[in-house]
Amino acid sequence: MPGNGSLQIDRAETKQRAKEIMRGSKPSIILASLIYVLLAVLIGALSLRLTGVSSETLSTMMELNQNGNTEAALNLMSQSMPDTGPGLIDLLLRVALRVVEIGFVIFTINTVRQSGAELGNLLDGFGMLPRLLLLLFLEYMIISVLSLLFLIPGVIASYQYRFAVYLLLDHPEMSPVDCLRQSRYMTRGYKMQLFTLDLSFLLWILASGIPVVGYAIRIYATPYFETTRFLYYEQIRLQSEPQVLYFP
Repeated sequence: MPGNGSLQIDRAETKQRAKEIMRGSKPSIILASLIYVLLAVLIGALSLRLTGVSSETLSTMMELNQNGNTEAALNLMSQSMPDTGPGLIDLLLRVALRVVEIGFVIFTINTVRQSGAELGNLLDGFGMLPRLLLLLFLEYMIISVLSLLFLIPGVIASYQYRFAVYLLLDHPEMSPVDCLRQSRYMTRGYKMQLFTLDLSFLLWILASGIPVVGYAIRIYATPYFETTRFLYYEQIRLQSEPQVLYFP
């Protein structure tokens, strides 16, 4: 039965399979990851320039806040905020990067399923922009509201909706709301396994945050993590398919 956790996924075996898929991928998933990481670095640098918030300013704000001078920290933050024009451009750049990230997910799906992956997949998210943005917005709002109430419900929600993007890509006939509902159903009983999977990548995540060197680590860690996550989805999806997958 789907959604009841009856399928115990072999994490080590799934991660090993992800590595094998990465090694045999054509075009190389590492190359696709390199392009994605370079875009992320470029957009990050542009964002920093547009917002005008220097590392020194951020450090000063944190120091003021730690010393209990919250009002001065808020004043400094308001003074450092960009004008409407640069702020809007910065927002659009961040949205574009998020869409390219979904494009990388599409590339990963096509690689795993051997269904004609190509580097152009990185831009495929723009072809479904309205539905994609609505899904991401709804997911963000639900998780944010629950996180404001208490941390744990927000974390649980993030795992409940882990498969929403995959479902949107697999089922063009489904609305974003239906994808969120179906993801919540599919992850029933599997959230702890998904959480444990994320913990197993903790060292990779921490290493990715190392200045300069972290970028090189991300080029390998990003496809490794994404391929493994999608393989989890595939196993749970196959377990769910005999049952109702779509709630109109």
